[in-house]
Formats: sequence, C-alpha cells, structure tokens
Amino acid sequence: MTISGRAFPLSRRAALAGAACLALPPPVHAADWTFDAYARAMQASGRATDLTAQTFAAMRQRRGHALQQLETWLRGELGTADPTVMRAIAALPREYFHYDYAAGRSFARDAYDWYPRAWPIGHGSTLSALNVQAYMTQLVQPRPHETALEIGTGSGYQAALLSRLARKTCTIEIIAPLGAAVGRIFGPLGLDNVETQVGDGYDGWPQERDGFDIIVVTCAAQAVPPPLLRQLRPGSGRLVIPVGPPLRTEQFLYLFTRDADGRVRSRRDIGVWFVPMTGRIAGG
Repeated sequence: MTISGRAFPLSRRAALAGAACLALPPPVHAADWTFDAYARAMQASGRATDLTAQTFAAMRQRRGHALQQLETWLRGELGTADPTVMRAIAALPREYFHYDYAAGRSFARDAYDWYPRAWPIGHGSTLSALNVQAYMTQLVQPRPHETALEIGTGSGYQAALLSRLARKTCTIEIIAPLGAAVGRIFGPLGLDNVETQVGDGYDGWPQERDGFDIIVVTCAAQAVPPPLLRQLRPGSGRLVIPVGPPLRTEQFLYLFTRDADGRVRSRRDIGVWFVPMTGRIAGG
C-alpha cells in the first residue's frame, strides 16, 4: 500500500453542523517551542536541519497568517472551523514534520507557506496539505476518550494531530525505511500516546481487540478494505477514506459509520486526489 498519496479538495460543499468543542490534552511545547527546543527535538529524532535562529523566527512569523487562512477555508468548506481541531493544530509545530527522509534534509522553512500543496518527504511519500489534514480530522470529530488508527504514517503529522485529540493513536506505514525513521520523531515532542508499526495497512491493527472509534486512511482504495470496517467500534466508529481509481478527478472522500447494531453506513464527501493503495489490496 503506497502511503504517499495526499489529497487536494476539488470541490466545495454545503456547510455542515459545527462539531462540539471538546477538552484538549496539554499542547506540545506551546510557548516553550523556541529555536533551541526545535533544534534539540530534531537532534533527538536523528534528523539534521539547516535552520538558523533567524530563519526559524522568520518562518514562525508566517504561522499566524497560515492558521487564519486555514480557519477561513474550513468555514467555507464545512460551515465552521472546529475550535478543538484548530487548537490542536496551533499546538503542533508543523515545521518539525517538514523533512525529506530520503535526502536527509529539512525543508522546515516552507512549513507555513499557505498555498495548499503536498510536500515530498522521500521514498515516494508526501506530507499532505494542511487544509486536507484539518478537513479529514474535523470530519471524524475525535474525542479525548477515543482510540484512533491512521493508515499511512507518512510524515507523522496526521498521527500527531490525532494524538492531541484522542486518548491513543496507532499508525501504520508500509514503506519500511520511512516507517522506521518516522517512528522515532514522536518521543522528542512528548507524544507518548502514539504507537507505530511498519506493515500493510489493509488488515488494520487487529491487536486492538476493542476496535477503533476513528480510522483515517491517507491513500485511495478502489474498495474499502473489509478489515477496516470490522475494526470500527460499534456505536461510535467513524472511518474516512478516499475511494476511487487512481485518476485525479474520480476520487471522493467517504465517511463510514458503524451503528450500535453493527450496521455500516456511508456518505460521499468532497472530491480529492490521492495516490493509490498498494500492497495486499493491489495483489502485491
């Protein structure tokens, strides 16, 4: 399963009812996130950076504008920008996740360029556009007592974001060198409720016997893997996944929910583009 697929919305949608404002775990570093803190975290995660204190400060100055643009965009697409999701995004230093693992170099200075795009991070994978990650997160409405699963760790940003909103987050990556490297980045940020695994996400995370309240998939499937639907917790499970062929204009996000009686319901959402799943789903 290729975990390089990241999405760009292709259409706008009618407003949705706003998500309830939930309690948020303590932010990561928050006001203590200085250049020295960034440099220490990068070193602890085994990654190099060429940022200086001056370029770090210039990059962070663009952060406020990017968050304002994101909030405006979410209101236009969903009718509201969930304050809980926005606080979680504000608490995470996105520059920490801007890293090319094949080249061994950081591109943190681009972290708050607003124009929505996916960023290559090596090994055929990308970091999703921030607006898409925020959109998918708001769609599944994570709550502090819940357990989340991400299929496609990629840069680690989506898993980190879910970890700020849910009790525990599990994330699986099929690209072995990427999964191994990204598995080391959560600890230096104090994200001790993230569990990582290298493997094919088709089968989900069956060792979580009680299933998941939230599953987020970040690559396009022509059909939803049945194990993921089975791992949705009855009465609370929500799955967001891009479904469609590997063509830019024929994929859509789908939201699946599982009722208390086990019945699965689905709703088609916005048009997107993701690279296709590989691995077992593609016969690999």
